[in-house]
Amino acid sequence: MKSKSPAAIPAEQVCLQIPTPVGVLEITGSTAGIRSVRRVETDTVAPASELPGNHPVAACARQLSEYFSGERQVFDLLMDWSDKPAFFRKVWTEMLKIPFGSTASYSEIAARAGSPKAVRAVGMANRTNPFAIIVPCHRVIARSGALHGYFYGLDVKEQLLCHENPERRQTSPSKPLK
Repeated sequence: MKSKSPAAIPAEQVCLQIPTPVGVLEITGSTAGIRSVRRVETDTVAPASELPGNHPVAACARQLSEYFSGERQVFDLLMDWSDKPAFFRKVWTEMLKIPFGSTASYSEIAARAGSPKAVRAVGMANRTNPFAIIVPCHRVIARSGALHGYFYGLDVKEQLLCHENPERRQTSPSKPLK
Protein backbone atom coordinates (compact mmCIF):
# COMPACT_ATOMS: atom_id res chain seq x y z
CA MET A 1 0.00 0.00 0.00
CA LYS A 2 1.41 3.35 -0.98
CA SER A 3 0.39 6.57 0.74
CA LYS A 4 0.37 10.13 -0.56
CA SER A 5 2.77 12.64 0.88
CA PRO A 6 1.12 15.43 2.93
CA ALA A 7 2.69 18.11 0.70
CA ALA A 8 0.86 16.96 -2.45
CA ILE A 9 -1.73 19.28 -3.98
CA PRO A 10 -5.29 17.90 -3.77
CA ALA A 11 -6.60 16.58 -7.08
CA GLU A 12 -10.20 16.46 -8.33
CA GLN A 13 -12.25 13.97 -6.32
CA VAL A 14 -14.27 11.29 -8.10
CA CYS A 15 -16.74 8.79 -6.74
CA LEU A 16 -17.65 5.33 -8.00
CA GLN A 17 -20.21 2.88 -6.63
CA ILE A 18 -19.91 -0.88 -7.09
CA PRO A 19 -22.28 -3.66 -6.08
CA THR A 20 -20.70 -6.30 -3.82
CA PRO A 21 -21.94 -9.28 -1.79
CA VAL A 22 -21.96 -7.04 1.33
CA GLY A 23 -23.83 -4.16 -0.30
CA VAL A 24 -22.97 -1.22 -2.50
CA LEU A 25 -19.51 0.19 -1.84
CA GLU A 26 -18.74 3.79 -2.69
CA ILE A 27 -15.11 4.53 -3.56
CA THR A 28 -13.94 8.14 -3.37
CA GLY A 29 -10.55 9.38 -4.45
CA SER A 30 -8.46 11.22 -6.97
CA THR A 31 -5.24 10.73 -8.86
CA ALA A 32 -3.60 11.35 -5.45
CA GLY A 33 -5.14 8.12 -4.09
CA ILE A 34 -8.16 6.52 -2.47
CA ARG A 35 -9.82 8.74 0.18
CA SER A 36 -12.54 6.32 1.28
CA VAL A 37 -14.33 3.05 0.63
CA ARG A 38 -17.68 2.96 2.41
CA ARG A 39 -20.85 0.92 2.20
CA VAL A 40 -23.84 3.03 1.20
CA GLU A 41 -27.49 2.22 1.74
CA THR A 42 -28.99 2.26 -1.73
CA ASP A 43 -30.88 -0.03 -4.08
CA THR A 44 -29.40 1.55 -7.20
CA VAL A 45 -25.81 2.04 -8.22
CA ALA A 46 -24.89 5.47 -9.57
CA PRO A 47 -23.66 5.32 -13.18
CA ALA A 48 -19.90 5.01 -13.39
CA SER A 49 -17.92 7.85 -14.88
CA GLU A 50 -15.27 7.07 -17.43
CA LEU A 51 -12.00 6.66 -15.58
CA PRO A 52 -8.71 5.48 -17.02
CA GLY A 53 -7.92 1.93 -15.89
CA ASN A 54 -4.88 3.13 -13.95
CA HIS A 55 -6.84 5.75 -11.95
CA PRO A 56 -6.72 4.82 -8.23
CA VAL A 57 -10.54 4.70 -7.98
CA ALA A 58 -10.82 2.40 -11.02
CA ALA A 59 -7.99 0.22 -9.68
CA CYS A 60 -9.75 0.00 -6.30
CA ALA A 61 -13.04 -1.07 -7.92
CA ARG A 62 -11.22 -3.73 -9.95
CA GLN A 63 -9.29 -5.05 -6.95
CA LEU A 64 -12.43 -5.19 -4.77
CA SER A 65 -14.19 -7.22 -7.50
CA GLU A 66 -11.19 -9.57 -7.59
CA TYR A 67 -11.28 -9.86 -3.77
CA PHE A 68 -14.95 -10.83 -3.74
CA SER A 69 -14.48 -13.32 -6.60
CA GLY A 70 -11.65 -15.00 -4.67
CA GLU A 71 -8.89 -13.87 -7.06
CA ARG A 72 -7.20 -11.34 -4.74
CA GLN A 73 -5.93 -11.53 -1.17
CA VAL A 74 -3.75 -8.41 -0.98
CA PHE A 75 -4.63 -4.92 -2.21
CA ASP A 76 -2.04 -2.80 -4.01
CA LEU A 77 -3.51 0.70 -4.08
CA LEU A 78 -2.42 4.29 -3.71
CA MET A 79 -4.04 5.57 -0.50
CA ASP A 80 -4.57 9.23 0.38
CA TRP A 81 -4.76 9.29 4.17
CA SER A 82 -2.51 12.29 4.70
CA ASP A 83 -5.15 14.27 6.62
CA LYS A 84 -5.83 11.45 9.09
CA PRO A 85 -4.40 11.37 12.64
CA ALA A 86 -0.89 9.91 12.88
CA PHE A 87 -1.88 7.23 15.41
CA PHE A 88 -4.79 6.09 13.21
CA ARG A 89 -2.41 5.79 10.25
CA LYS A 90 -0.09 3.66 12.42
CA VAL A 91 -3.00 1.42 13.41
CA TRP A 92 -4.23 1.08 9.82
CA THR A 93 -0.70 0.27 8.66
CA GLU A 94 -0.59 -2.54 11.23
CA MET A 95 -4.02 -3.79 10.11
CA LEU A 96 -2.70 -4.01 6.55
CA LYS A 97 -0.14 -6.54 7.85
CA ILE A 98 -2.81 -8.98 9.07
CA PRO A 99 -2.71 -11.77 6.48
CA PHE A 100 -5.78 -12.72 4.45
CA GLY A 101 -7.67 -15.40 6.36
CA SER A 102 -6.13 -14.44 9.70
CA THR A 103 -7.15 -12.24 12.60
CA ALA A 104 -5.41 -10.17 15.26
CA SER A 105 -6.68 -8.79 18.55
CA TYR A 106 -7.11 -5.13 19.40
CA SER A 107 -4.34 -5.52 22.00
CA GLU A 108 -1.97 -7.09 19.44
CA ILE A 109 -2.56 -4.16 17.08
CA ALA A 110 -1.98 -1.66 19.91
CA ALA A 111 1.35 -3.32 20.73
CA ARG A 112 2.41 -3.44 17.08
CA ALA A 113 1.53 0.26 16.72
CA GLY A 114 3.90 1.01 19.61
CA SER A 115 1.25 1.78 22.24
CA PRO A 116 0.38 -1.46 24.06
CA LYS A 117 -2.03 0.27 26.45
CA ALA A 118 -3.95 2.06 23.68
CA VAL A 119 -6.44 -0.74 23.05
CA ARG A 120 -9.43 1.66 23.15
CA ALA A 121 -7.68 4.02 20.74
CA VAL A 122 -7.20 1.07 18.38
CA GLY A 123 -10.93 0.47 18.64
CA MET A 124 -11.56 4.12 17.72
CA ALA A 125 -9.20 3.91 14.74
CA ASN A 126 -10.98 0.73 13.71
CA ARG A 127 -14.41 2.36 14.08
CA THR A 128 -13.41 5.41 12.01
CA ASN A 129 -11.51 3.49 9.31
CA PRO A 130 -12.67 5.10 6.05
CA PHE A 131 -11.20 2.29 3.92
CA ALA A 132 -13.64 -0.60 4.39
CA ILE A 133 -12.20 -3.99 3.41
CA ILE A 134 -9.03 -2.41 1.93
CA VAL A 135 -7.71 -1.66 5.43
CA PRO A 136 -9.03 -4.89 6.94
CA CYS A 137 -10.52 -3.77 10.25
CA HIS A 138 -12.87 -6.76 9.94
CA ARG A 139 -9.83 -8.93 10.82
CA VAL A 140 -9.48 -7.31 14.25
CA ILE A 141 -11.22 -9.24 17.01
CA ALA A 142 -11.27 -9.41 20.80
CA ARG A 143 -8.39 -11.16 22.56
CA SER A 144 -10.87 -13.90 23.53
CA GLY A 145 -11.58 -14.56 19.85
CA ALA A 146 -15.04 -12.99 20.04
CA LEU A 147 -16.22 -10.59 17.37
CA HIS A 148 -16.64 -7.04 18.57
CA GLY A 149 -17.70 -3.87 16.83
CA TYR A 150 -17.88 -3.58 13.09
CA PHE A 151 -19.40 -0.45 11.59
CA TYR A 152 -21.47 -2.47 9.11
CA GLY A 153 -22.57 -5.06 11.67
CA LEU A 154 -21.14 -8.24 13.11
CA ASP A 155 -22.95 -10.32 10.48
CA VAL A 156 -20.99 -8.57 7.70
CA LYS A 157 -17.75 -8.92 9.70
CA GLU A 158 -18.39 -12.65 10.06
CA GLN A 159 -19.23 -12.98 6.35
CA LEU A 160 -15.94 -11.31 5.39
CA LEU A 161 -13.96 -13.50 7.80
CA CYS A 162 -15.63 -16.63 6.42
CA HIS A 163 -14.97 -15.47 2.86
CA GLU A 164 -11.29 -15.22 3.70
CA ASN A 165 -11.13 -18.40 5.77
CA PRO A 166 -13.75 -21.01 4.76
CA GLU A 167 -12.80 -23.20 7.76
CA ARG A 168 -14.32 -20.51 9.97
CA ARG A 169 -17.68 -21.20 8.30
CA GLN A 170 -17.78 -24.64 9.96
CA THR A 171 -18.09 -22.97 13.36
CA SER A 172 -20.18 -20.01 12.26
CA PRO A 173 -23.80 -19.74 11.18
CA SER A 174 -23.09 -16.88 8.73
CA LYS A 175 -24.06 -17.02 5.09
CA PRO A 176 -21.33 -17.33 2.44
CA LEU A 177 -20.64 -14.37 0.15
CA LYS A 178 -22.09 -14.71 -3.32
